[in-house]
Amino acid sequence: MKKIVILMMILFSSLFGKLENIEASAEFVQKDIKIIDIRTPSEWKETGIVKDSYTIMFFNEKGAYDVDDFLAQLNKVVKKDEQFALICRTGSRTSMIAQFLSKELGYDVINLTSGIMKMIKDGYKTTPYKQSPLFLK
Repeated sequence: MKKIVILMMILFSSLFGKLENIEASAEFVQKDIKIIDIRTPSEWKETGIVKDSYTIMFFNEKGAYDVDDFLAQLNKVVKKDEQFALICRTGSRTSMIAQFLSKELGYDVINLTSGIMKMIKDGYKTTPYKQSPLFLK
């Protein structure tokens, strides 16, 4: 019986992901963690992106979203049990999406609070956005 309870606890805990909230910074983006930029193409063009980040839009310019499409693109970049970070303009969108991905779908997510605008304000130099053929529709 004890083995069954331990096995169930392990199984149950693996269903839930992890969520960390970390301030977006130049120091953080130098770590070996994949960063997913969920902003829109017009935002990527306007400010540039974090070097080597992956651009996978969640909400379009009108606020609409397609969870299945986002997850299909995300799963091309990260494994389900791999920790990764989300960044947006100010941290509002990533806060919601990180909660959803970790609590509902079991991903190990870092929400980069304050977003790329805080990093730019602090002197971070972004990389110009170039559309990746991997994510063309």
